[in-house]
Order: sequence, then structure tokens, then C-alpha cells
Amino acid sequence: MNVLFYIPVLSSFLSIAFGGNHWALLVAGSNGYYNYRHQADICHAYHVIRSNGIPDERIVVMMYDDIANSPDNPVPNNIINHPDGPNVYAGVLKDYTKEEVTPEVFLKVLTGDAAGVKKLLGREGKVINSGPDDKIFVNFADHGAPGILAFPNDVVSHHFHEERKVVDGRVEAKSSSRMVFYIEACESGSMFDRILESNINVFVTTAANPDESSYACYYDDKRETYLGDVYSVMWMEDSDKEDLSAETLQSQFKIVKKETNTSHVMEYGDLSMGKLKVGDFQGNLTSNNPLRSFALKFHPTLDAVPSEDVQMEVLKRKLSKSNGDEQIRHKAALDALMKRKDSTEQFFKNIVGLVTKFHLYDIFLRAPLVFTDFKCYRESLRLVREMCPSLDLVQNDYALRKLRVLANMCETDIPHEKIWAAIGKVSYETSFCTSAF
Repeated sequence: MNVLFYIPVLSSFLSIAFGGNHWALLVAGSNGYYNYRHQADICHAYHVIRSNGIPDERIVVMMYDDIANSPDNPVPNNIINHPDGPNVYAGVLKDYTKEEVTPEVFLKVLTGDAAGVKKLLGREGKVINSGPDDKIFVNFADHGAPGILAFPNDVVSHHFHEERKVVDGRVEAKSSSRMVFYIEACESGSMFDRILESNINVFVTTAANPDESSYACYYDDKRETYLGDVYSVMWMEDSDKEDLSAETLQSQFKIVKKETNTSHVMEYGDLSMGKLKVGDFQGNLTSNNPLRSFALKFHPTLDAVPSEDVQMEVLKRKLSKSNGDEQIRHKAALDALMKRKDSTEQFFKNIVGLVTKFHLYDIFLRAPLVFTDFKCYRESLRLVREMCPSLDLVQNDYALRKLRVLANMCETDIPHEKIWAAIGKVSYETSFCTSAF
């Protein structure tokens, strides 16, 4: 079903009625068909805020845009976020696509740096050009790791380290009065926990705490992929049916936290902002939302899987219903994925083995993390990406989930140079690393 989700909007209504303008930045930070769900989440989010009155000129959408017309998509020009749901791809803005979806562009857009965008891309681009009474809603959906939000070819890293500068600068310059972030990613709480101050007019909710995966949901047999992520689906399904001019941010947080039993939904920053209305950030024209009457078939947690296991689960499902040559291909792909998983784990085990006398890998992997040393972790990430490019850190979900090992080692009294030397030695001696040179 194609639903255009277009409604005429009096763009001045929200500004006059509620004070200041509303802005939204929506980012799907992944590419590849198996990551279908991230772009589906963001397309759905666009229709939530668009139908609630935020005009296109104050919405910025960043997504790779390789899913709707992928050869793997059996329904061209179509993306859905619910089983048998409406086409949420129809009418969606495409402000930044393909190689333009980068951390640098994201930060320039968020800070309203139009000149910076033009310098990066060689063209004009829409930015969040907010004023002192405006409100900004940021929704990000992708993979994550300790202190990291992933983009197709890079990461925004270090525990809100760079983004915090952005937010602090905005608040100090009084260029925006309030900002709300909804973050869908594994270990997304690690970007904010004990880092984001409580007095800078920023309210954040995350799909997961600093130590766990977020979860994909709604597997679709026809499309052979997961359509959404549990946390994202839960907040949007709530926004689809609630009166956003009456519901508070704290009320929505509590609903999403209760319903998302696959991970621990968290909140950070200025929690006093929880008393503000959801509509202050997602728009107030709830009665115009065309998804309000959409009937859900089942709860998203019923088929939920950890984000890093999505590829494996998809291949297992394909394998179970195939035969002949097709089954052989799926079996080979699954075997290759499992080998990559084992090789990835061994890579990090070998690093730990070089810097400790005891078998501490499991301890470093499972111990809670409190960041204090960004420099060591940042350099460790750079070395892994540079010296073992075939590990494909940004696209390798299993590798992202093992970065806690490096982060925790950096927080011990192990000399940083010893950690970095171990990364170099293991990279040099590991066959799948050296084969890329």
C-alpha cells in the first residue's frame, strides 16, 4: 500500500502556538540490505513528525538510500516498518544520501554550519538553522559500541565527546532552547552515561544501557529481513496513537521502557525536561497522523534478536526454507559469517593475551565500563582500523561488540603503548589482516 502521508501544514502554527520553531534531524547511519530496519525506522520517524506539523524546510533526513530499490527488495520503491504495514518510503526527504552520510556532515548539520557542509560536499545543504526559542529533535538509528555511533564508513565516537561540544556550544550561544535525542544503537547509553551534564537543556533516551545490545524485530518472510528495531518501533507506535500535545517526554519514556523488555531503555541529561510535551519536539498536530488507525499484528519483542545476530538469523531463516543450489549458497554464506565471528573474537583475545599474564579476555569483555581516558581508546580504534582493515570494524557487528575489551584495557594501569603495540603485532600476525595489504 502506497501512502503519501502528505498533509498541508501551516508552518507558522507551531511557532505561534508553542513558542519558537521545531526542527528535526533524522539519521539512519547504516547501509546494506540486512540493515533494512534502520532506514525503515527513520522513514517512519519522518512521517511521525511530518504528519504532526513540522514542515519539510525544518526537517533534515540523512540515509544511505540503498534499501528501497535494492535488488534484494522484492517490492521496489517500498519500505515498511511493520508487518504488512504502509509504505513509509513514500514522500520521505533525501537531504543527504550515499557517501554524504558521514559523521562530519552530521555534526555540521546539527551545528547549523551551512558553510561547513558546502566545504565538505561542494554543494549547498540543509542544516538545523535554529534560533534561541527553537526546539530540536534528533533521532539516530544504527549500530553502536562503547562510545561509538556508527556511520556507513566511519564513526562518531567517544562518549558524546564531540557531540557534547556541539550541544554545549549551541546552549552557550543560545541558538536553541531545548534539544531531545532518541538514539537506537547497541550500548548507546555509553555515549552519555556519566558524561552528559544535567544542566544544558538536553534530554536523551537510548535503546540500551552502556553494556548491552539493542534488538531488531518484525522479521518479514517476503522481504527476508527485519523491518524495525524494538526501541524505535515502540516510541513511534506510541507517537502514532497518542495526543502528543498532552503526553510528556517522561510519560513516553516510561511506556517505551516498560514495553522494550529486550534491553534497558535509558534516559540522560536534563531530566527535568521530562515534563515537557512530546509534541514540543515531534510536533503537535497528532490528529493528522495517518498511522493512528494502523492495527498492529503482534508485539515487536516476540521475534526480537540482538542487533549483532541479525545477519546470522536471516541466513538461518533463508537456509531453512531453501533447497538445491540456493541452499548451498546460503550455507556457504552462513559458514563464512560464523568464521568471521570466530576470527573477530580471536583477534581481540590475542591482543589481551599479549598485554596480560592471565586469561582476562572475558573480564575485559563483560566488565562495566566507565570512560575516563578517551585518548587511549581513540588511538586503539584508529590502529585497529588502519592495521586490520579487513576486520571491517564499522560494518562488522561482532567487532563492534568486542571493542569493550579495548576500552576496558585502556581504563586499567596497562601502559597505553603496550596496548597499541599488541594491536600492531596481532594485526601483523593475523592472516585475515595481512591479506588486505
